[in-house]
Amino acid sequence: MIKQQATLSLELQAKMDFYQKQGYKVPTLDMIKTPEEIEKIKASGVINTAVLDHVEKHIKAGMTTQDIDDLVSSFTKEHQAICAPLNFEGYPKSVCTSVNHEVCHGIPSKLRKLKEGDIVNVDVSTIYNGYYSDASRMFIVGKTSKEREKLIEVTKECLALGLKQCKPYNFTGDIGHAIQSHAEKHGYSVVRELGGHGVGIEFHEDPFIYHFGKPKTGLLLVPGMVFTVEPMINAGGKDVVIDRYNGWTIYTKDGKDSAQVEHTVLITETGYEILTY
Repeated sequence: MIKQQATLSLELQAKMDFYQKQGYKVPTLDMIKTPEEIEKIKASGVINTAVLDHVEKHIKAGMTTQDIDDLVSSFTKEHQAICAPLNFEGYPKSVCTSVNHEVCHGIPSKLRKLKEGDIVNVDVSTIYNGYYSDASRMFIVGKTSKEREKLIEVTKECLALGLKQCKPYNFTGDIGHAIQSHAEKHGYSVVRELGGHGVGIEFHEDPFIYHFGKPKTGLLLVPGMVFTVEPMINAGGKDVVIDRYNGWTIYTKDGKDSAQVEHTVLITETGYEILTY
């Protein structure tokens, strides 16, 4: 797809020039979406949210992670959309299902049966009319421990605090700092190797959104930017390892639980708008 060229207002161009002269990093034009592109990304986001709603209605103990993949695949096709993960850089399934100490990129399997008390991240990405959207939710299978409930609650709080920093003329470092501070206040850690990303025209675009950092550092946020915020919060240490057999699934190194929640957000003139839940 050919990226449309965003047209900047004189006011926005002047503000970006001001920050750049002060030594700050500013976004390139290809990171700023046109109004037409934004509307098409929003339409993709509606379907993406509906897919996760569909999973939420059906997920239960006894089903396999492959059953989740089947739910996502069939629902997406019924809505004339495409599952973005399928065959992306060789990924073999339509969705990522990460259970307990799996941080992300868990591959659905007929052999992985969900048990009472499991916590599961379902990460859905949708292409609709050529435009991408992305979101994930944490699900609790039946009833689980208070420790797992708290991990999920704090992860959701981390996302909410990160989103509060998604406003014009803040910085990506403000997002990361808010997330990191809240996670560490509760004795948790933030995964460093993975983060949010631009999305819409492609599955993964610039900028990269770190979920840790310092205020007033990183890239300037301006209206028209669309990216994901998706903190991965570990109950134990921040270190992770990759599955040496499938080359995709990321685990906590210490075997302790991890949780993740993700929204696609648009920077507006006054703050942010969530495009996927």
